Amino acid sequence: MNTITSLLEKINNAKQLDFGSIFSEAIELYKKTWVQGFLLQIFTMVVMLPLIIVLYVPLIGLMVAQQESGYNDQEALSTFLGGMSVLYILFVVIGIFVLGTISLTLQASFFRIIKRMDYNEVVNTTDFFHFVKGKYLSKAFVLMLISIGIVIPSALLCYIPLIYTMVPVSYFMLVFAFNPEFSTGDVVKVSFKLGTKKWGITIALFLVSYLCVFVISMITCGLGSLFLQAFLWHPAYLIYKKVVGFNETTDAIEEIGTAVE
Repeated sequence: MNTITSLLEKINNAKQLDFGSIFSEAIELYKKTWVQGFLLQIFTMVVMLPLIIVLYVPLIGLMVAQQESGYNDQEALSTFLGGMSVLYILFVVIGIFVLGTISLTLQASFFRIIKRMDYNEVVNTTDFFHFVKGKYLSKAFVLMLISIGIVIPSALLCYIPLIYTMVPVSYFMLVFAFNPEFSTGDVVKVSFKLGTKKWGITIALFLVSYLCVFVISMITCGLGSLFLQAFLWHPAYLIYKKVVGFNETTDAIEEIGTAVE
């Protein structure tokens, strides 16, 4: 089992990584995982669907009613929003946090799936819900709150600190996925250490990957994003793999325990 000390030592002693090599490996790995990446997008959409319905159905109903009556009231939207009860707003906020936490655990599970397919292991659909459990949901929720607490102040400071913090924050779920026994504090510490050490190559790979996904999505009228969005996580996975690596013995024991359950 990796310890916080051993991970930090590996990051400190990490060698320089090659951009072209990692990008090429990410493409090859994506060829194995594109179906699972598509399923991740579908599962995420299904998870967020209740929140979308709660937020937009009343608004759509208001617009339809105006169209049917033939009367367009410019102040109707303001009146509608002003009439929302505190209970409704509280329900929406809680829903955002709960469903957001579940989405993060799906993302962590996907990192685990990428690793298993990278090592030619068998993957099942149930693997997407490996971290959708009470003991993991609480950690994911705290990590989400920490992310918000870091990103919002960074954005308010003229976005300049956000350029730095977005990289370490992006490693939160990746570090958590392969070290679920770590405390949230340890996950944050390792993520910032790794993000700082490999900030340049991480941001470069993300920008190039995002540009590729954006262009293809535009060409396919947005349909391509369902299949390509998950590609954005592959370079970060490979950076973690090359810098930290995996404890194969521990992982094998964990898989046996999971199978017995």
